[in-house]
This record gives sequence, C-alpha cells and structure tokens, in this order.
Amino acid sequence: MTGQDQTIVHDVPVNVAQQPNPYPLFERIREHGVVQRVRLNPTLEVWMVTGYDEAVAALTDPRLSSSPVGVNGLEEEMAHQERTNVLMASMLVADGEDHTRLRNLVSKAFTFRRVEALAPRVQAHTDAFLDAIAPRGSADLVSEFALPLPMAVLSELIGIPAEGQPDFARLAVGLIMPPNTPERLAKGARARAELTEFFEPLIAARKADPKDDLLSALCAAQAEEKISDRELTAMAILLTLAGHETTASLIANGVHALLRHPEQFAALRDDPSLLPGAIEELLRYEGPVSRGVARFTVDAYEIGGVTVPPGEMIIIGLAAANRDPARYDRPDILDVARREVPQQLAFGHGVHFCLGAPLARAEARIAIGTLLRRFPDLRLADPDADLSRREGILRGMATLPVTFTPQA
Repeated sequence: MTGQDQTIVHDVPVNVAQQPNPYPLFERIREHGVVQRVRLNPTLEVWMVTGYDEAVAALTDPRLSSSPVGVNGLEEEMAHQERTNVLMASMLVADGEDHTRLRNLVSKAFTFRRVEALAPRVQAHTDAFLDAIAPRGSADLVSEFALPLPMAVLSELIGIPAEGQPDFARLAVGLIMPPNTPERLAKGARARAELTEFFEPLIAARKADPKDDLLSALCAAQAEEKISDRELTAMAILLTLAGHETTASLIANGVHALLRHPEQFAALRDDPSLLPGAIEELLRYEGPVSRGVARFTVDAYEIGGVTVPPGEMIIIGLAAANRDPARYDRPDILDVARREVPQQLAFGHGVHFCLGAPLARAEARIAIGTLLRRFPDLRLADPDADLSRREGILRGMATLPVTFTPQA
C-alpha cells in the first residue's frame, strides 16, 4: 500500500452490488489508503473505509451519526425523506437514546427463546421446499428456495397472515435510500407506501387481538418503551425487509460460491461439522452488504490518518473490510475450514449489530446443510453463465439454476 492518497477520487457506482465481481475495485481503492474519497454519482463525493480495523473503529464510535439529516449536498433530499420515508423513524438511522429505546423494543420481543423455538420450523419449511423440487432434478434455487424460505419463517415469527402476504421479494427495494438514482428512490418510495398500507391495519388488529407472534409482542412493548405508531410501523417494515432479503441473499450467495468452488462444496458436504464456520466464511467472502453502511460526521473526524470535515458521509465498506489482507490470510480465497480470529463484519459491529443475525445464521446453516445432504451432486445448470444479481442495495442472486439427480 502507498499510504493515504487524497489526490484521487475513485468512482464507486450505485449499482456496485449488481456487478459480477466488485472486489478488485475495493482493492484498488485500498491500495491508495484505507480511507479514500469516492464518487457515488456525478454530484456526490463521500469517504470510504476499506480497512478492517478502521471499519470496526468507525462502527463503534459514538461520534459518528447514523442519521443522514444535515449532510452536505443532501439537505433538500433528506428533508423530503424525513417527511415521506417511514424508515427515517426506524433504528436504522437512530442514534444514542433514540436507538437504545427502539432497539430495546425489539430485544424484548425478539428473544433468544423465540429464535431457538423456530429451528424446527425452519427445518420443516426447508424440507418442504426441497421436497417440491426433488423429483425434477432441476430448480432455480432463488425463486424456489432462497427467497420463499425466509419469507415463510418470517411469516410465522412476525405474524404475517399467509393470505395477506404482499410480494416481499418485489418490495425489498423499500430499503433503498439516498444517495441513489431518482428512479430507484421513486421505486423504493412506492414499495414503502405499499408496505405501510399492509402493516398499519395488521398492527391495529394485533393491538385489538394479540397473538403469539413478534408483532403482538412489539405492540405490547410499545407503551413501555414510548414508541410512536409511526416508529412501530417502521420497525415492522424494517424487520421484514431486512430479515427476508439479507437471509435470502446469504443462502443464494453461499450456495453459488460453493458451486463455483467444487472442492469447497465437497469438503463441506463430506464434513458437516464444518458448517457453522463455513457460514461465517461465506458471510465474509460474499456477504449481502456490498458497498457498505453509511455513517455521518457531526464534527471533524479523524480516521485512518485522514481528517473528514463535518457534514460528510462515510461509507464503511463491510465487504471490502472482510477481504482486507491486513487482517485475513488469502482474503480472496474461499476456505470453509478457515479458522482465523477476526470476526467477519457482514452483520455490522457495535450497537448497530444486526439483531437478526442469530436467526439468519440458523436459517443459512439449516438450509445449506440440508441442501448438501439431500443433493450431494448439486451443480450449476450452466457453469459458464454470467448470472445476474438482484436489484437493490443488497448483493444477492437474481436467479440460480441448478441440476441434480432426481429423487422420488
């Protein structure tokens, strides 16, 4: 590495999550220093952190804000978002006491016991989806497995009526927030409006007639934590979108990576005891968050030898940090038996660490483990095909055609 070089502004396109291989771009940026100026669109330049240690430091530093309000160049757009975007009332963009208050709401309802109790249901849903494709000997593992599995689990967890489920795979673009293209922002706004129309009457119904589900538990804890109705709706939308899309991407990305590395597929198939560590390695190697998570400077902030002025956006590159050669040996190599100490950052770090991480890990472990056990000769339908990625801010497969020996 050449040290910090602020003479270059690197272009990081909005659709970097859809690129076949964005990692060489992150490495080229890191060669100039672990904190660099990047251009997200023709009018917006921000700072990007690509070093593992620096990413951990930024994710745990309370001096950085999660709220984009007041960022230079985004004032008008963020004022609009405050008025119209329900997710601006979620813990996704909350700091300090507000974040603690909102997170406590979920922590009281989303207990370890509730997650543990879901494991048999995850297995049952996994078996059912695989039973459906087994006789054919071919399938699209995205549309027929990776997407519907977490939706089925979330429906039971949150309490979404089967007859009333909207198309969450389509509405996952509701997580899109600035900076982004006007077209994507408009699509995200429409999705959030549709999700709000879905959840508001469902929340009212749970308040009037509680069930044994997470949504009812959130409603019960609302008064104690002093949560507004808008914040409660935002929480329900955030949990559903994040819990569905991230887990679906983890499963599909993981299976795709294993199929692209047959020796790793075989090692994991032949030794299921590797599975827990393999899930961590798949999260490190090809996690759902590609570009990274945003933080914002309130005052001048020094990181990685660079002083970032107030009112600036910092992109903490989780995928880049997960392949930092300063922390990982052979970072671009997939190794399901990897035993290195540094924890992967795909779920974030610090107070904003993903609350749904235990459930996502359990779903991926059961889904991928069962898939390999039942279809030991699983393979890509076309090994040379350049498979497309899903639209949105997360990195996930749009399709994953596979073949295997049919089973009765």
